[in-house]
Amino acid sequence: MSFLQDIIPPKGIVRVLCLSNLSKTSAHGILMTVSVLFFTRAVDIPAAQVGLALTIGAAVGMTASIPAGRLADLLGPRNTTVVCLLLLGGFTACYGFVQNFPGLVLVTSLALAAESSTDAARGALVAGLIPQKERVRAWSYMRAVSNLGVSLGAAGGAVALYFDSRPAYTVMLVAGGVLFIAAGLAYLTVPQVPPVPRDQEGPKWVVLRDAPYAIVALLNSVLIMNIGILTVALPIWMTDETSAPTWLYSLLIILNSVVVVLFQVRAGRGSEEVSGGARALRRSGVLLAVCCAFFAMASGQPTWLAVVILVAGALVHVGGEMFYSAGAWSLAYGLAPDHAQGQYQGMFGMSTQLGTVVTPALATGLIAGLGRPGWLIFSVLLLAAGAAAPSVAAWAERTRLPAPSSVEQSVA
Repeated sequence: MSFLQDIIPPKGIVRVLCLSNLSKTSAHGILMTVSVLFFTRAVDIPAAQVGLALTIGAAVGMTASIPAGRLADLLGPRNTTVVCLLLLGGFTACYGFVQNFPGLVLVTSLALAAESSTDAARGALVAGLIPQKERVRAWSYMRAVSNLGVSLGAAGGAVALYFDSRPAYTVMLVAGGVLFIAAGLAYLTVPQVPPVPRDQEGPKWVVLRDAPYAIVALLNSVLIMNIGILTVALPIWMTDETSAPTWLYSLLIILNSVVVVLFQVRAGRGSEEVSGGARALRRSGVLLAVCCAFFAMASGQPTWLAVVILVAGALVHVGGEMFYSAGAWSLAYGLAPDHAQGQYQGMFGMSTQLGTVVTPALATGLIAGLGRPGWLIFSVLLLAAGAAAPSVAAWAERTRLPAPSSVEQSVA
């Protein structure tokens, strides 16, 4: 029974959050599967231009995070999250009607700005709905569900790939938009979180003055590279530098998803407080550094040994990934003042986006260009970021500012 409790979200608000996230990540699974091929094959936009459009969109999205978070603080995070998801659904559906490169840049920028805004507002919503000590566990359930959602969406996207026609791609992209809208409407069933009273005397953009939190976010930008290691660096390395069969990569992705679904909640235990979250990030850095060493060692080995080493590396990686997730949630919320959760979640989300955008270029440059020394550089970066987390988090805790007096009075 205890094991099932770590897999099935409890009834109430957490289950609603998970169901919404299932719909949202299913939409992401569709986009991951069909969007690039739709633009290059059906719309006939060159791959380089598609990549440029995605980069521009990501940059626009990052600039939207903190303003959207502040808007959630001022207007209330529930309705802000709903509106952002409705906009995201509409813009995603528009992907299916893109005709050229300028249209792709426009729609991508709007969609990724809505995505960033959604994440910032939703972060504030979770902070308002879930007590501090229960947030890591709630996000652990949501993270486990997200892997299932991406898999379901990818399976749906495979239908469009089978038909390989513009109408099929368009139908799936519109379906992805509908799923985003459904994810937004689900939040109408949770309680309202009141907006933060305006403080006329204090700074409006407090997160921009919080240097310790900015350093924590920077460490997050490094540790989030664990995703790119699995999705970008590893497949390039496997196919170019090892004798392992290419189909092994699909099995490693499935293995990763299954382990996260089964064990993410357990991996989050002990990370409820900032100190525990910082220790989880330190463990994550160690495991991710070790997994890089495993992947590097697979080169030049007989096929059977390369397979064993890659599987071992993938298992170590998913352990580091789960500890990273738990630690990141703990610090993102635990170091953010309650009167500005939207701003702070926007900053943390922006750091996640930064790491996600930088990693593909860094991974291809280091792994394809340097080989094994490239894996060593990744190891050092991840190990250093994880090792720094406890001291930086402790510094950030010591420098937390009290809530504005207007907020204190309203609570009283």
